[in-house]
Amino acid sequence: MTAAHPAPLHAWIDGIGLICPGLPSWQEGRAVLAGETDYQLAASVLPVPSILPPAERRRASRIVKLSLAIGFEAVANAAADASQLMTVFSSSSGDGQNCDALCEALASDDRQVSPTRFTNSVHNTAAGFWGIAAGATPASQVLCAYDGSFGAGLLEAMALVAQHQAPVLLFAYEAEYSGALHLARPLPDAAGIALLLQAQPTAHSLARIAVSLGDDADAQATRLAIPALETLRTAIPALRGLPLLAAIACQNPATVLLDYLSPLQLQLDVQPC
Repeated sequence: MTAAHPAPLHAWIDGIGLICPGLPSWQEGRAVLAGETDYQLAASVLPVPSILPPAERRRASRIVKLSLAIGFEAVANAAADASQLMTVFSSSSGDGQNCDALCEALASDDRQVSPTRFTNSVHNTAAGFWGIAAGATPASQVLCAYDGSFGAGLLEAMALVAQHQAPVLLFAYEAEYSGALHLARPLPDAAGIALLLQAQPTAHSLARIAVSLGDDADAQATRLAIPALETLRTAIPALRGLPLLAAIACQNPATVLLDYLSPLQLQLDVQPC
């Protein structure tokens, strides 16, 4: 007998942040995903986090630049107060380039590790920098579920919205490894999606979503119509959420199936506002 799954979780998406190869923001991403403009593959652009104090700005890694950019874009699009938001940070790998540099240092004759690199090596680095930049003190969750990290982060954020009846900002992000580690985990570039979720609709709501678990082993995740973006969706775990963004961009009710932890999937019923 198949175990019964919990009832669907519901929330409204008020703001979106996006950075991935060829799509430097949600504004550009929405137009491409809606078929209004052509997609051109290009390296991800990570803005300088000018909101950070100079000392922290110098220490900001690619993962920090990425997460701050998508988070503040989602907050701005929702006209929300970043300092008052609970947050969920989800990444399969964390700071890949920093991890590779630490491994190289430890494998060398010197074995001296940079204090800055050591500080940035923990999985909650992005959450810490967000707290500094946004002045945010509400609860923050940081998690990892390998290739299912986008789905795990979305479930965590949706559960927090349901529990607290308060907005939650989800960050799903990746930064590529370099050097030898890239051969074992070949993420092609940095990329991330941020979603500001609300318990009730507002004037800024873009869509209502209902999220439930599916366990049909034969079911296939929703694919993207643009081949280059479909390749990125499967190559970068944070971009497993792109089909959700495509449904919102197209402004049509849709049922979207996202990859999660095999054999589970996430089924999202999307109702644009």
